[in-house]
Amino acid sequence: MAVPWQAGLGGRRHAARGGARKRAAGAGARHQLVFVDRLVATLIHLRHDLPHAVLALLFGVDRSTVTRAIGEIRILLAERGCAVPDRPGLRLRTLADVFAYAHAEDIELRLDATEIQVRRPPAGRGGWCAFVSGKKKQNTMKATVIADWRGRTLWTDSLRPGRMHDATAARTEGIAVCFQHFPDVEVLLDDGYLGLSRDHRELAITPPRRPRPGALPGRVEQWERDRQGHSSDRITLEHALADHKRWKQLMRWTHRRDRLPDTYRAIAGLVSDRSINA
Repeated sequence: MAVPWQAGLGGRRHAARGGARKRAAGAGARHQLVFVDRLVATLIHLRHDLPHAVLALLFGVDRSTVTRAIGEIRILLAERGCAVPDRPGLRLRTLADVFAYAHAEDIELRLDATEIQVRRPPAGRGGWCAFVSGKKKQNTMKATVIADWRGRTLWTDSLRPGRMHDATAARTEGIAVCFQHFPDVEVLLDDGYLGLSRDHRELAITPPRRPRPGALPGRVEQWERDRQGHSSDRITLEHALADHKRWKQLMRWTHRRDRLPDTYRAIAGLVSDRSINA
């Protein structure tokens, strides 16, 4: 990861400013922290959410140096994607990558959304109500996550405002196109994705519907067993989401909202690394 850090960060930072680079490569102020220290500082910040001023004191540098290091390394971690079990060097970065992997390995996917509480936007600003979640009754951002049958994280999206419906968030990421190109990949879902189940029968699998009132007792008992079996198959995804929420920054996001997507993808990639090496 040090190679793209040394070669690409300066170019990306200058491109964001909107102009061509006017000085020779390597010119300018030198980094006060070596790459390993910058990486360690970022991991500590992601895991425990220590303030930049505290990390600066630990590493003996200025707070702005730590802020710059975290901003650069977080982007690199987010761009890595999620590790693949039994495939060293292969990483999944898009939804199409995940479906292609599931098709090649003949595995069943689990998909669900989780919400992270964020700071309330200033009153009167346009679009502020987009983050109000109808389920959480809080300002949140929604992440869609896919895991395999063992609960290993395979992918997470770019995050959406909390007001967006779970199924709409999945459709926005292009899951309908993936179902068309990979008609043999099955995805286990919860009741929030009944619309996807209706549009993609036998591929988007949701819990069975409750029998109508007055149904035979045997049919009701069978429905309860089927629903419990579906929940048992999906529980591994809930464990994966719990692994993400153990990182303090995802318990409640108190920083700028536009930095949360990179942070979540970075943490998901780190969790996937640990899960395949466990």
